[in-house]
Amino acid sequence: MLGNFQQSHLRIELNASETKIKDSLLKVSNLRQWLWPQMLEPSLPDQLDTGLNFTSQVGFVAIHHQIESVNDHCLRMLLSGGIDGYHEWSWGDGWVQSRLEGISLLPLNLGQTWSLTKLRQFVTSESNS
Repeated sequence: MLGNFQQSHLRIELNASETKIKDSLLKVSNLRQWLWPQMLEPSLPDQLDTGLNFTSQVGFVAIHHQIESVNDHCLRMLLSGGIDGYHEWSWGDGWVQSRLEGISLLPLNLGQTWSLTKLRQFVTSESNS
């Protein structure tokens, strides 16, 4: 894999319940709403679960995801293709944490910050609806 080893660990506070955050991260219909510009393949099931393999696109870069584990407080995915590494999400009432490590030409910290900002906007707008 070409690129640099990068790691980024970000945690933010959200005005949302643990259940709302979990649904925003695991329900594919919610992911599609806030994850832009990352596009998910159309054939995904309704919810992410352990063992699922899928591909997403960021522009012309394909990222393959293998979900290693999912539980009530954590999602961990192994990544390959555009990013060789892993992405781990953890959450609770009022907070979410994202840990991303891998080798990539993509600016991982910038993308991770963008994703967390979009997630915050999504759960805040959903809470006000």
